[in-house]
Amino acid sequence: MTSKPSRAIAETLPRLSPVWLIPLAALLIGLWLAFDHLSGQGPTITLKMDDAEGIEAGKTAIKTRSVQVGREGISGLGTVLSGAYIELLPGDSDEKKRRFTVEDQPPVTEAGAEGLYLTLFSEPGNSVTTGDPITFRSLTVGRVVETEFLADEKRIRHRIFVEQPYDVLVTDTTRFWSVSGVGFQLDTQGFRVNLQSLETLLGGGVSFGVPDDTMPAGTPAEDGREYTLYPDQEAARRGLFDQYLEYVLLVEDTVRGLRRGAPVEYRGVRVGTVEQVPWRFTAEQPDSLNRFSIPVLIRIEPQRIAGDGDVLLDDWRRRMERMFQRGLRASLKSGNLLTGALFVDVQVHQDAPEYRDERFENVPVFPTVSGGLAQIEGQIAQLLETLNGLPLQDIAEGLDRNLAASEGALREIAATADRLEKLLGGSDMQRLPGRLNDTLSSLEDTLDGLSAGGDGRQIGDTLQRLEKVLRDVEPVLRTLRQQPNALIFQHDPPADPVPKAQPHD
Repeated sequence: MTSKPSRAIAETLPRLSPVWLIPLAALLIGLWLAFDHLSGQGPTITLKMDDAEGIEAGKTAIKTRSVQVGREGISGLGTVLSGAYIELLPGDSDEKKRRFTVEDQPPVTEAGAEGLYLTLFSEPGNSVTTGDPITFRSLTVGRVVETEFLADEKRIRHRIFVEQPYDVLVTDTTRFWSVSGVGFQLDTQGFRVNLQSLETLLGGGVSFGVPDDTMPAGTPAEDGREYTLYPDQEAARRGLFDQYLEYVLLVEDTVRGLRRGAPVEYRGVRVGTVEQVPWRFTAEQPDSLNRFSIPVLIRIEPQRIAGDGDVLLDDWRRRMERMFQRGLRASLKSGNLLTGALFVDVQVHQDAPEYRDERFENVPVFPTVSGGLAQIEGQIAQLLETLNGLPLQDIAEGLDRNLAASEGALREIAATADRLEKLLGGSDMQRLPGRLNDTLSSLEDTLDGLSAGGDGRQIGDTLQRLEKVLRDVEPVLRTLRQQPNALIFQHDPPADPVPKAQPHD
């Protein structure tokens, strides 16, 4: 029995379709995104605040170090444009915490910041508040930490912080003053505008420095030192000269244009400052002076001349007395014609009246002379009256007539010039130079011939014979002049003279 050969039967196993790769990849990507989100989310904390105005869930950002830390009110230009946000200041504690209370005011300085703490005192009325910037030449170097009104002393105390490395800029000669965004000043120097930073423009601040170049820089200040906060830079500059002599000017001229802070100058050098205009106007004046004078309080500041260091005010007072006796006088002069600002000019007048030691409200009187402002005004008024009295209409009409006559004369001169130009441009005038040249050449040839040969001698003999003939003919000509008919009628000779008989005795 023959067996049949066996056959292998191939079976096809089912294969994975590529379509399943798409959901598998999507699942992996989703798992990775979820892990990345959870790992980057960080811890969840709870913030507690009294007022949530401007805070929106999912929109309000939490920032740290994105702007300068410690700004009060407006926190950078980004806050104005983007709206409110929550500022986070990292701490250095190891304790973990999930609930926090949001402070009403941001911290002025960062934790652990190094610098210099100072105290400023000011009069009520300034706009400096906690968090305002402290600037040095428009550079922010610190903040106002605390502001407190002292009711008993009726002044304001400001505690400020100056960061390192700017704390070395504060010295014993430094002065602090309030600043605003825009400052206007109109004085003898003209009109000036001071522009500060945008932050001080919106909220104000404090600036410091040595406001006068003549003062030394001084030694660095110690922590906790007290200073005066002046209302402006000019007041701070005056505060540098804390040793001064006070005098009163009794001015008989107008004081319009004289303002507080105006300079007192001696030959162009500033030696003092006008303190108040007027000063105690209703007080009784010395009998020797005009009771209608306007009192002006000034300060003579020897530190402007002597430089740094202490000055002996008694010596300076005696020196001023001697100069008064030698004719030192004060007067008002114009410092700027556009603004009308005045200043006090101090000069020595040799013809000044005798000095008398007088006082006004127990303050020495600085002798004055007329500054010439009233005289100048009177002269101007007199000049205007003279101009008004002039016959301006008649003068104008005479000028018109003279101008008309001048125009006629000018027209005649122009016509004459035209005729002269035509004459000179004619053909005959153009040929005249050639003719003159020919005539001069012929005359030159003739003179050369006369000087070269004997013809010149013959002409000389002829002229001599002609002269002889003229001498011979001269009696005939004289006779004809006396008797024109002598050539026609015979001329009878005169009879012989008969001598007269001599008279008989």
